[in-house]
Amino acid sequence: MDFNELVEKQRTYFQSGGTRDLKFRLSMLRKLQSALRDNENLINTAMKQDLNKCADEVYMTETGLVLDELKYHIRHLPGWMKERTVRTPLVQFPSRSFISPEPYGVALIMSPWNYPVLLCLDPLLGAISAGCTAVVKPSAYTPATSAALAQILGNIFPPEYVAVVEGGREQNAALLEQEFDYIFFTGSPSVGHVVMEKASKHLTPVTLELGGKSPVIVDETADIPVAARRIAFGKVLNAGQTCVEPDYLFIHESVKDRFTAEYKKALDDFFHGGDMSTMNVIVNEKHFNRVKALLGSGTVAVGGQTDESRRFIAPTLLDNVSIDSPIMQEEIFGPILPMITYTDIGTCIRYIVSHPRPLALYLFTSDRKQEKRVLSSCSFGGGCINDTIIHIATSDMPFGGVGASGMGSYHGKKSFDTFTHYRSIVKKAVWLDLPVRYRPYTSFKRRLLRLFLN
Repeated sequence: MDFNELVEKQRTYFQSGGTRDLKFRLSMLRKLQSALRDNENLINTAMKQDLNKCADEVYMTETGLVLDELKYHIRHLPGWMKERTVRTPLVQFPSRSFISPEPYGVALIMSPWNYPVLLCLDPLLGAISAGCTAVVKPSAYTPATSAALAQILGNIFPPEYVAVVEGGREQNAALLEQEFDYIFFTGSPSVGHVVMEKASKHLTPVTLELGGKSPVIVDETADIPVAARRIAFGKVLNAGQTCVEPDYLFIHESVKDRFTAEYKKALDDFFHGGDMSTMNVIVNEKHFNRVKALLGSGTVAVGGQTDESRRFIAPTLLDNVSIDSPIMQEEIFGPILPMITYTDIGTCIRYIVSHPRPLALYLFTSDRKQEKRVLSSCSFGGGCINDTIIHIATSDMPFGGVGASGMGSYHGKKSFDTFTHYRSIVKKAVWLDLPVRYRPYTSFKRRLLRLFLN
């Protein structure tokens, strides 16, 4: 594929104005909505093949969330597109000031393998709402799902409007050499550096959705059975291959033993009879070997089983973990949860603030003072009090990182904003032209200016 030709065709189509009309944008969102519903089985089959993801989890974490976001955009897009009148300074009389949204243009959306449907289509529908064209690059690590997305999007959109590019690093590198008007990247911080460097060549604005080690704190006042169940949910989900997964646990030493027992009970409830055949697997052999090696960073308190033949690692709770151990040096991206005990929550806070700012933070407590202390001390992308993961599943709140965990945000109106430039415009009347701003400046004009601008 000639990527230069592809981008130029999209730019020509964008400059024709065909993507700007409200009716067009709504019709494209509805096309995507219908295509997702019609191809649910295709997506389920592909995700089963790539990640052993069951249909219920596909709907809960991928297809269903995209459909919910589509519904939100279709409902609110007419209001988002309207020009917004703002106050005009008296010195500009007579005139009207307004903010006018316009699409950036040709967007590149690079999505990862861990949630290949959600993290591809959520940014795409933001680009569609904003009136952009888009080149979509799904991950090569989930080839069946990438092929399904290429088929679905190729059947409903012409390539000069939305094009899907399959392939691996070679295609990624070639795309990043092109001049886009916006780049939306979801993936690892290491690749995020490359994306930002390439974007700088053309001064292209970027959104980077990255990751990091997201901490969980369970204090002595927490509801331990609920905390264990909800943290286990966050670790079992997609086999821990989630950018906002609970990565490591600070547990108050007075409740550690009880938490361990409740964590095991939660897993027993999730997988009756210990049958984990329906649980997601690690995406490929390389990542399986990396995550498996991290089991040696502590003592297995719960789980620990592995099956190399199908890249399976059981949900595992590790005890006796040192801050300096290998599992604390990298994002786990797997179903292993290391526990570190504490007695003073200040120890947890000092550790968190001395490391790169995480994408998420989770605190389990019934102490409002502890809650306020953690929230006022720790910087992170987003998170939950007394739960995990669920803060990302709403169109009414932006989702994004801070510092090393990313820049920019999306979901709901923030997705529209991400792919939109807001123009500030003053429309001046011609029936009156006050001379106060024109030379020569006099004492009278000076007094008027100070009156207007004071």
